[in-house]
Amino acid sequence: MSDEVEKAKEAAADFEHSGKDGAGPPTVFDKLLSGEWKCDKVHEDDMCFAFRDIEPQAPVHILLIPKNRDGLLKLSLAREDQTPLLGHMLYVAQEIGKKECPNGFRLVINDGEHGSQAVLHLHIHILGGRQMKWPPG
Repeated sequence: MSDEVEKAKEAAADFEHSGKDGAGPPTVFDKLLSGEWKCDKVHEDDMCFAFRDIEPQAPVHILLIPKNRDGLLKLSLAREDQTPLLGHMLYVAQEIGKKECPNGFRLVINDGEHGSQAVLHLHIHILGGRQMKWPPG
């Protein structure tokens, strides 16, 4: 079993034990947003925050997260009132993608255990800097 799959299984178990109250367990992203941990910031505005992944899967690997998790532990938990935030995040992701990867990029959102989501805080992977392969998983 891959390390990412194992991390996703652990995150799913953490979610099961969190009471499913929408807050979810604390994550590494909370430490980055609070400034407790340093990161290589790529973008920040009032709604979202982007930084370079410390375990890149491509020459360019950036993560984009909402600053206020507000129950967005995973995409499948999104509410209709979060549509403006989700649209903004996709817009920001393509702006970062165009700048960092002028020859093309891939956006990935992992959702839940079978989607190999290892951190329970919605995040968009912006991948590029090389030819992406298909199928991805």
